[in-house]
Amino acid sequence: MPAPIYTPHNCNDPAYQLDWSYSIFWRARPPDFSWLEELKRLNEPDHIRILQHQFREPNVSQFLISTRPAVPPLLIVQRVKGRLQHLLHGTMSKPFRRNYSLRSIGSTRREKLEQYLATQLSHHPMADPRVQQRLQQYQIFRPEVDLSQPQRTSHAEYWYNLHIVVVNDERYMEIRDDVLAGLHDMILKASDSKGYLLSRAAIVPDHIHLTLGCPLEQSPEQIVLGYMNNLAYACGMKPVFRFSYYVGTFSEYDLGVIPRA
Repeated sequence: MPAPIYTPHNCNDPAYQLDWSYSIFWRARPPDFSWLEELKRLNEPDHIRILQHQFREPNVSQFLISTRPAVPPLLIVQRVKGRLQHLLHGTMSKPFRRNYSLRSIGSTRREKLEQYLATQLSHHPMADPRVQQRLQQYQIFRPEVDLSQPQRTSHAEYWYNLHIVVVNDERYMEIRDDVLAGLHDMILKASDSKGYLLSRAAIVPDHIHLTLGCPLEQSPEQIVLGYMNNLAYACGMKPVFRFSYYVGTFSEYDLGVIPRA
């Protein structure tokens, strides 16, 4: 296999907004919450920032958390719950139930974001209507993929939805049929081979948007760079994109629904 063009080392200044609502379920109400500041401190080195905590009946701790692109969501579950259990050692025996809930949250709700992708061509009209018509046939929409629905494991219900944007290098603005077809087909192939729930891909000459649901064990960085390298491969192993990207989380809810402490 050819060496990847895009790596964490040369794409080290991405734009991102990765926010999560993480809920754990206690077996009984904790006597106090004096552990919160120490739990925040312990998770900072892993780039897991606990922004807020709320306790809700019946016996639910809900955390608002932000992360960096290299952090897989599964690490949030492991680190926050594991370290909290360690802090409670000696005060509560088996404090938590095994199940949990994790939801990606963004500044924009899913419905609005997907509508934005659906209208990308009207936002970036081509001077030649023939080119506009050509681009239209390479847009991807999979109506059978409903990112409002949770994914599940034996112990979790979760929403891990990403919005990805990659921007073409100025040397590689493309409107040729063969290139557009190659990008279109590679997006589908890469999504299916990795088990991603691709909902939409908006392909315009100078950038690409994707919305998709992802598995918990993969980091946003890993997912984005995988797409970038697969698409570069489809274009003859050329650095067709800038050495940066945007990645953000989203779901049915935005950050406005989180009450501030």
